[in-house]
Amino acid sequence: MAAAVLFVASIANSESHAQAGPFAPMAGTWSGAGTVTLDDGSSERIRCRAKYAPIGPTMEMSLTCASDAYKFNLAANVRAEGSAITGSWSEASRNISGALQGRGGGGNFEVVASTAGFNANIALKTIGNKQTVTMRADSQFRGANITLSR
Repeated sequence: MAAAVLFVASIANSESHAQAGPFAPMAGTWSGAGTVTLDDGSSERIRCRAKYAPIGPTMEMSLTCASDAYKFNLAANVRAEGSAITGSWSEASRNISGALQGRGGGGNFEVVASTAGFNANIALKTIGNKQTVTMRADSQFRGANITLSR
């Protein structure tokens, strides 16, 4: 379920399709590292790759993160209407999916990813070629802090 949360931080299309819209600053392929804190309180360093394909008010994304003992593969489809963000996410290795909703624009978003028995708050901030993703969850894992660049 940690993967579900990290989705915000992801399937690349050319940046020419992403020149307008709230997701435009995120277009392209990103990579980086961070830490994930598991439910037992232990922390692990993770390496991540994200791909964002915005087209106007919608975006497809993918995020893959892994450490020596932990891995997840996230996918999401999101839509912006004004500053409201809605969408769906899935995590392939755990076969889970859910809904997301929140607010934001211009590469800065705060969303909640949820499914039965799981909620996670996600903050994503994009400035130029740097992106930070911060997550806090209520179960399965406690959180993650990831820094990406393109």
